[in-house]
Amino acid sequence: MTHQTVGHDGVDLRRLCSGPDARPDPSCPVEVTLAALRGRWTALVIGAVARGPHSFTDLAHALPALSDKVLTDRLLQLTAAGVIARHRTASWPPRVTYTLTGRGRELLPVLRAMWDWGAAEAG
Repeated sequence: MTHQTVGHDGVDLRRLCSGPDARPDPSCPVEVTLAALRGRWTALVIGAVARGPHSFTDLAHALPALSDKVLTDRLLQLTAAGVIARHRTASWPPRVTYTLTGRGRELLPVLRAMWDWGAAEAG
């Protein structure tokens, strides 16, 4: 049986995700996932949005130690990655809410696996 960190279903991830000169390929699915999750606070922002639609203010209150600048950066990053969706209502004043996309919901088990891995390492 292949060790989990080496491959999935007997496939060597090192061969799939690196070019002939052993550099990471930006089109590698693992690299795509890591790029979407880059930066501190990203997992916590995803976790907050996973609880339901939130406005920027809701998220700022849910994550009080997070600066508005970093929250704005993470929301832009996650929107660009297709993890969250930004919905603007045509009201006065305009209201913007953030929700997880289907792609974002598919990421939750990945984050859970990362949590479990980190908890095992810390324990």
